Amino acid sequence: MLSVENLRVVYQEVISVLQGVSLKVPDGEITVLLGANGAGKTTLLRTIFGLLPVYDGKIIEGNVFLDGVSLNRFHSSVIVKKYRITYILEERPVFWYLTVDQNLKAAAFSRPNREISGEIARVLKIFPKLGSLMNTKAGFLSGGEQQMLTIGMALMTKPKILLLDEPSLGLAPLIGRELFGIIRNLNRDGLTIFLVEQNAHAALSVAARGYVIEGGRIVLDGTAQELIHNKDVREFYLGVAGGDQQRFRDAKRYKRRKRWL
Repeated sequence: MLSVENLRVVYQEVISVLQGVSLKVPDGEITVLLGANGAGKTTLLRTIFGLLPVYDGKIIEGNVFLDGVSLNRFHSSVIVKKYRITYILEERPVFWYLTVDQNLKAAAFSRPNREISGEIARVLKIFPKLGSLMNTKAGFLSGGEQQMLTIGMALMTKPKILLLDEPSLGLAPLIGRELFGIIRNLNRDGLTIFLVEQNAHAALSVAARGYVIEGGRIVLDGTAQELIHNKDVREFYLGVAGGDQQRFRDAKRYKRRKRWL
């Protein structure tokens, strides 16, 4: 189990972003983290993966544990190789000037050479469309194809836990639905997934459990079904408002209520 306990994180020594965050990602499940822009979602993923120093960030309190072992002191390369946690950034970090085939091989830097061809075959089975694009430079791929490639590259590391940051960002709805179907299938094959996503409906439809983060704090948690039926989640994240319809003038002045606080 991946667990975060009372985590406090600052940037540049003074900018407080995470303020006592605690959550758990059980083995074999999809856990989703919901929250608005600036709530601390990406910072939490950076912390788990050991990337905080790159962004001038620092843990000032708390721990990230994997099966009871603290990951706080480890570099991201160690976390990938030894603890098999892989992080897919929301920017779709592919090597633009390398082909799809070269990108997949580059991502397998931590794997023995004898295993690479077999892993590429596995990725192409999950993403058949990439098979016809193996000699195409990644910079010429569509957004959906690049997202397939980034997930394929992540799978080349043979992860135990996959951290996904806004995988549907900028994708057409049809491609987004296909992507979440693939995420569900990867989980059914045994991959543990921690998913950060603003498309709350799609994320909760594949997740077992979820958390809501606001202002660097976890303000709500429960099973996916509990969150789907929660009045505040439905209003703030699923776009299902209750009560009387507001006039446009009133809607402009609407201030987000935080009843859970």
